[in-house]
Amino acid sequence: MDSMVISSSPQPAPSEALIRQLRQELGLSESALSLGLRQAELEQAPLPVVLWRFGLITLEQLDQVFGWQAGPPYGPSGSAPQ
Repeated sequence: MDSMVISSSPQPAPSEALIRQLRQELGLSESALSLGLRQAELEQAPLPVVLWRFGLITLEQLDQVFGWQAGPPYGPSGSAPQ
């Protein structure tokens, strides 16, 4: 059974910075992004969660995306300092 993540309040549109990170850092294809964006809007769910639920990013990548969104201590490359 396929479950959906549905929010009762509208989610903000993903930022261009997030979309750029998904493309450049994770190498997400345009078709994967398009699917994720459509589904995120339909479900009113956060894009990173939808991408993970559809198997388009790994749990590790989801954590990395949340790190980008949280800001420091993550650097401009989106990775934790060594």
